[in-house]
Amino acid sequence: MSLVVGLMSGTSLDGVDAVLVDFSAGQPRTLATFWLPFSATIRQQALQLQTARHDEIHSAALLANELARCYAEAVRQLLVDAKVNAPQVAAIGCHGQTVRHQPAAGYSVQLNNPALLAELAGITVVADFRSRDVAAGGQGAPLVPAFHAATFGDPERHRAILNIGGIANLTDLNPGQPVRGFDCGPGNLLMDAWIERHRGLRFDEAGHWATQGRLRPELLDGLLDDPFFTASPPKSCGRDEFNIPWLERRLAGSERPVDVQATLLELTAVTATRAIGRWCGSPHELFVCGGGTRNLALMARLQHHLPDCRVASTDSLGQPADWVEAVAFAWLAWRTLRGEPGNLAEVTGARGPRILGAIYPR
Repeated sequence: MSLVVGLMSGTSLDGVDAVLVDFSAGQPRTLATFWLPFSATIRQQALQLQTARHDEIHSAALLANELARCYAEAVRQLLVDAKVNAPQVAAIGCHGQTVRHQPAAGYSVQLNNPALLAELAGITVVADFRSRDVAAGGQGAPLVPAFHAATFGDPERHRAILNIGGIANLTDLNPGQPVRGFDCGPGNLLMDAWIERHRGLRFDEAGHWATQGRLRPELLDGLLDDPFFTASPPKSCGRDEFNIPWLERRLAGSERPVDVQATLLELTAVTATRAIGRWCGSPHELFVCGGGTRNLALMARLQHHLPDCRVASTDSLGQPADWVEAVAFAWLAWRTLRGEPGNLAEVTGARGPRILGAIYPR
């Protein structure tokens, strides 16, 4: 069987991306997609588990069960749309929902109950992708650069891939050079949290609210002073590092909310493009994926900071930008089933290539 389902629910906590991918021809071919939004309750519970709280082990276990039910429903509806039956699918690759990412302490926690998911879906599940890399001394993230290299590399063109989800991560694909990849900072996370607090919206449609504000250079400088941005790869981050309390500690208190939004957009653009200049050199092309591609103001700022580089979405490479990460976890699951490594040691800092994930038979 060559069909694999990929599931991704990322730092943005908006819902589950589900894709059905065919690997029969070698390169992944996406046959169907489905998106299932999270309920407000699931989202709030996941946010609460970002920090220590009373009875968090019990709360985490209950949320893991609820997430597995959401994942199973997303798979069910995906297969209905694709007119595919569960026995035709080799596996589900499920990343789970990250609630703590502490590789320096030797762990990264993605909530999921893969045994329950396998039971509900009737399909083998591959999950817990990060732990094996962390056990080998790596960051456990980002894992998608290996997929980017296999899918987007060009033998003649120097390309960079920028995924802008809640967190932004970069992959450098320079012909003849080792693949490099790392998290470069907050993507949509801070912008989404700020507009939700002040306007009750889940995200800034096309960056429209940010364009009504004025960049505050002194605030931007204070945000850029965080040592993460100048740290050398390998490196990864999440809500543990970048969150509303992190932002509030750097606010004077007199800023207009719309100006803060404009500055947060610039923060995402500047940290990504500076990281490209510092660690990737001068790529010919930057292809962007993730929800950030829909922020037209952000895409424009990326192009502004990279005037000699073509900036476009991965749509132009045949992989729709909204679904790249979900396809990547289908690809990682496919490699696990074949006994092939899924990490890049030069990206994560692990001691070597490792077969990732744990398999839960149907």
